[in-house]
Amino acid sequence: MLIDITLKITPDMIADAQGNERKSLSGHLGTHFDVMNKEFPLDYTERKGIVFDVSGVSGRDIEASDIDMNEVETDMFVAFYTGFMEKNGYGGKVYFTQHPQLSHELIDRLLEKGISIIGIDFAGIRRGAEHTPKDQYCADRGVFIIENLCNLKKVIQHNTRFIACTYPLNYAEMTGLPCRVVAKFR
Repeated sequence: MLIDITLKITPDMIADAQGNERKSLSGHLGTHFDVMNKEFPLDYTERKGIVFDVSGVSGRDIEASDIDMNEVETDMFVAFYTGFMEKNGYGGKVYFTQHPQLSHELIDRLLEKGISIIGIDFAGIRRGAEHTPKDQYCADRGVFIIENLCNLKKVIQHNTRFIACTYPLNYAEMTGLPCRVVAKFR
């Protein structure tokens, strides 16, 4: 069984994103990762994946205590389902400025585990001025952030563990790479 967890882009979504996020058409539209002067290793195209349901967390950062860190393994694709996109839609001002965040401690704990990818159903693991530096911090440690995933609730309903198949476009000298991400179940 396969579940596409890539956001399907429509012309209306493009217009909203362009109006609210200046980088949306330079590789940062829809499901993508910020390359942060790194190259996505082909080994990362298929990883063991897990999705954590953190949709009950509100009014604060998502913390390490909100998930079972014992479930996280080296080289894993770790995704977070918040339901934020389902509730707020994609591309509007609220989507880019009021999305959930992962705490600094949670990010560090994931990096210590040696994961490969963090996947989120919102616009960034940190907001505003912290967004780019935290993406760089992760990239410098070999971890890519995939933003704007969807259908994670459907993945959870099937199984929280899956094989994450991630295929970025082969662009050069871009700050963001659109990608297709599919959850595969055996």
